[in-house]
Amino acid sequence: MSDKYDEIAAIEQAISKKYGEDATQNPKANWDSEKEREYIKQSKEFYEKVRKNDEWQEKVEVNGVKVSKKLLNRESLISCPTCGNFPKGVMDDVCLSKFDCCNSCYINYVEGREDRWMKGWRPQNEN
Repeated sequence: MSDKYDEIAAIEQAISKKYGEDATQNPKANWDSEKEREYIKQSKEFYEKVRKNDEWQEKVEVNGVKVSKKLLNRESLISCPTCGNFPKGVMDDVCLSKFDCCNSCYINYVEGREDRWMKGWRPQNEN
């Protein structure tokens, strides 16, 4: 039995020599109530993020197909109020949030005339 403890002690000494005293130290040696509070706070924040992520990853059945909930809640899934087209790209999302139109309508009607657009001017529907 003593040979086993001698072997463990030799391994600890080799680890301590190679990596320093902290490598073989008991983890509880430097633990105090302040570190415990900080650990609990960080754990709560981490698990809150995990919970929110799980909420968004939740699958919902739509017409017999399971779809991620976050895809259904995307704001870009609305159509352009000016032309009625479905936004396809990132620039469409940006223009929808800033000017309430898709990128194509921005280029055709808004670009260079932002003041007029912001005052409420919209093109007449030809339908």
